Amino acid sequence: MQLFLAPMEGLLDFVLRDVLTRVGGADRCVSEFIRISGTLLPERVFLRYMPELENGSRTLAGVPVRAQLLGSDPVSMAENAARLAGMGPEGIDLNFGCPAKTVNRHGGGASMLQDPEAIARLVAAVRRAVPAHLPVSAKMRLGFHDTGLMRECAQAMTENGAQELVVHARTKSDGYRPPAYWELIPHIRTAIGLQVRLIANGEIWTVQDAWRCREQSGCTDLMLGRGSVADPGLALAIRASMAQGVPDAERVPAQLPPAVPWAQLLPHLQRFWDVVCIHLTPNQRAGRLKQWLNLLRRRYPEAELAYQQVRTLTDQAQISQWLLRSMENIASSACPVRF
Repeated sequence: MQLFLAPMEGLLDFVLRDVLTRVGGADRCVSEFIRISGTLLPERVFLRYMPELENGSRTLAGVPVRAQLLGSDPVSMAENAARLAGMGPEGIDLNFGCPAKTVNRHGGGASMLQDPEAIARLVAAVRRAVPAHLPVSAKMRLGFHDTGLMRECAQAMTENGAQELVVHARTKSDGYRPPAYWELIPHIRTAIGLQVRLIANGEIWTVQDAWRCREQSGCTDLMLGRGSVADPGLALAIRASMAQGVPDAERVPAQLPPAVPWAQLLPHLQRFWDVVCIHLTPNQRAGRLKQWLNLLRRRYPEAELAYQQVRTLTDQAQISQWLLRSMENIASSACPVRF
C-alpha cells in the first residue's frame, strides 16, 4: 500500500506539504496545479508553486513531490512539460479533475472529461515531450455532469501515456459533497486493465473510511486530501491499522484517537506559522493559519478553542504571541511540579 497527499489549490501548498511530510506517513505528494494558458512559463513560476524542485523534487522531510499541470492546449502543455522536465521533477501529473468554474470555463480541469479525444491528444503530446524515464500520471473525476464517459476518459489517459491514474470518486457536478462513489472505480479498472496503477481518492477522513474505500474501489493505494489536513496523523493511523491485518471495514472503529495528539501537533503548527510568515505576504498569513485550524476542528477539540482565540486576530505579532503561550502551556502541563 502507498499513500499519497493530494494536490489542493489554496490549501495543500509547499508550506503544508513540508509540515505534513514531517509528521510522516505519506509516500509522495503532488503539487497544487500550475495553470498553463498558452504561454511558456519561466522557471521562476514553476519554482513559486513547487520550491521543492530546488531540493531534488522532495520536501525537506525527503518525500518526493510530483508537479501537476492544468491546461487544455496540447502544444502549450507539451512545451511547458518539457521545460518543467528540465528542472528535475519526480514526475508530471495532469489535472482532469478540478471543478472550479473559472478553470472549467476556459476548458481545463474536469471540463475535459466531456471530450475523451481531446484528453487523448493532450496526454500523448505531454508524453512525447518529456523524457521516457519521467513518469506521467493523471488525476480525474468520474465525469462532468454524469459518469457516462468515465471509462473512455480513463482509457484516453492510460492508452496515451499516463502510467498512473488517480480517481476522485465524484463528478464535477458532485463537487465535494459526500458521499464519494468508490464502488464505481472498479469499472475504470476493468476499462484500463491491470498494468496501470489505479489510486482511489475522495472522502477519506478516517481509518474506517480508508478500509471501506479499499474494499469498494479494489484499489490498494489511496490519495488523501482534506482528511490529512484535518488529521495530520491520518496516514500514520491508516498504516498502523493495515499492519494489524483487520479483515474488513466494519471491524474498524468509526473514530479512533488522533495518531498525533494535540501536544505533539503544536510544534508543527508553530513551524507552519514560521514558514508562512517567511514566504507569504502579510495579508495572507493570518488567513492561512485560520484556514488550517478551521479544518483541524473536525478532529481536535483543542483546535476549536484555538480557532476561537485567533479568529479575530490579524496582527502577526499577536498571533505569534498566542502560539508562544500555547506552546508554553503545553510544556508546563507536561512537566509536573516537583516539591
